[in-house]
Order: sequence, then structure tokens, then C-alpha cells
Amino acid sequence: MANKTFKLNTGQDIPAIGLGTWQSEPGKVREAVVHALKAGYRLIDCAYCYGNEQEVGQGLAEAFAAGIVKREEVFVVTKVWATYTTRCALGLQKSLENLGLEYVDLFLVHWPLLMNPEGNDDRFPKLPNGERDIIRSHNHVDTWKQMEALLATGKTKAIGVSNYSKRYLEQLLPHATVVPAVNQIENHPALPQQEIVDLCKEKGIHIMAYSPLGSTGSPLFTAEPVVKIAEKRGVKPSTVLLSYHIPRGSTVLAKSVTRERIEENLKLIDLDADDMKLLNDWSDKLTREGQLMRFVYPPFGVDFGFPDKS
Repeated sequence: MANKTFKLNTGQDIPAIGLGTWQSEPGKVREAVVHALKAGYRLIDCAYCYGNEQEVGQGLAEAFAAGIVKREEVFVVTKVWATYTTRCALGLQKSLENLGLEYVDLFLVHWPLLMNPEGNDDRFPKLPNGERDIIRSHNHVDTWKQMEALLATGKTKAIGVSNYSKRYLEQLLPHATVVPAVNQIENHPALPQQEIVDLCKEKGIHIMAYSPLGSTGSPLFTAEPVVKIAEKRGVKPSTVLLSYHIPRGSTVLAKSVTRERIEENLKLIDLDADDMKLLNDWSDKLTREGQLMRFVYPPFGVDFGFPDKS
């Protein structure tokens, strides 16, 4: 599975599995990136907001210098943070400098909102009452127009979005000259977000799944259908949860800084139609009963149009 790729609407090949770096412990990211590339990963996902792009860049530089991979063999993804959504070119430049790269393969809008670019913090400006300092008059379509202009600079090969609901995509697409190559969303059997997945498939937008295992101590690991398939296949529940995305035609991001888990996460299996039916039936049941589980939803105080949060 390490070699499996999907085709983007740009013609680029994107790996089916990548290394995620969100919330990876400081001081461990460089080594995780190097080891992942040694193990066979060819996609590294990062973001300005994560605050560890420099470490990612160090890992990439080390891997390039050691001859583990060449730059053109690695698909690097980063994202423009919410304090830079009116300054996308600057956001991209800062990320490139952090990463030590001349270009990224994919640049995403991290969330469709604007936090005060002149606020009291570069990443998380707050109001005196402690709430996020958000400019509510901002239109996310304006951000996308800036993203489209970046393609001509050669500093990113593709552009896309992240955390976009069906509603937000339907607001964006009529005004888009360039259809997003990717929509990166939280995705797993307990949050299938099928309405987004179906719209993206129809429009040629590739899904990239983050938080595929849920969160630390996630109930997904003990969910009956996941355990049943894991026992039948002789693998861990995490393998089932990561493998779920491949028949859906999605790229999955696996986050870890430990060598063993980095290697283990790469060992995806082919889930058959029966396996997928078990998982999809469970998804449908959770949807019907209003029991969907979303593990990542920052306190922006904004309705992003997700049915389970609206």
C-alpha cells in the first residue's frame, strides 16, 4: 500500500497514505519525518499553525542529503492559517521558509475563516474576553481567489481546501476558476461525512482524511465492527481504521513519532465488500441515531455547515 497513489484533478499522483504532523511532540518531528521517508512514506502533511514546520523541514533536508529520497519524490502538503487568509502569498512564503523548500506540492486553506491578522498573536489572537478574535465580515471565496493566484508563482503545484462542509463548497465552487484539488477533512467510520465525500467525488475533489483513528483513547478502537474485522484479519483495530479509506478512494494521514508505529501504520490491508458493509452499516446507524463522533472542532464560534454541528 505504501506505493499506492490516486490521481488528482491536476494530473498529479498523490500517495494513498501520508505522515501527519499535527500535535507531534516538539523535538521528535525531525526524526519522525526521516524515519517515515526511510520506511516508504512519500507524503508529509504539515501546517503553519502546527508550529513545527521547521522541524519537518529539518527532517526533509536530512532525508534529501542522505539520499533516502529526492525532493520530487515527496508530496509535501501545508496550509495557510486563519490569520493569513487575506495574505495567502505571505502565508505560503513563511511556510516555504520554515520548510526550507522552493515549492510545496499542495497548499490548502486550513479553515474557511479569518482571524484578526493584526491581533495579539500570530496564530491564535484573542479578544479581551478570551474568545478567538475573528473577523466575521470576511468571505472565504476571497481567500480562494488569492489561492488561485498562487499557482502562477510556481511555489505550489496545487491548491485545495480543508475543513470544508458541503455548504461551504457549494458557496465556493460557483466562483472558483480552479476547482480545489483536495478537501482535507476529519474522516472515519464514526464520522463518514458522506454528503461531503459524495459532492467531492462528483466535482473531482480528492478527499484527504485526518484523525482517522479518532483521538487518544478513541472509542473507535473498541467499536464492534472494527474489532470484528481486526480479529478476522489478524490485525490491530488501527490497521482496519486506516485501511477503511483506500476503497473509498481517499488518502489517509497517519500521525505518529514512534518508529514502530510509523512502520505499522504503513501496513494497510485490502478490505473486501463484506468488511466495508460492516463499517458502512455502523456509520449509517450512528448517523440515524445522531451519535456521530467528531474529535476535532476548534472553538471558533462559527457554524461551518457540518450537519452534526449546525
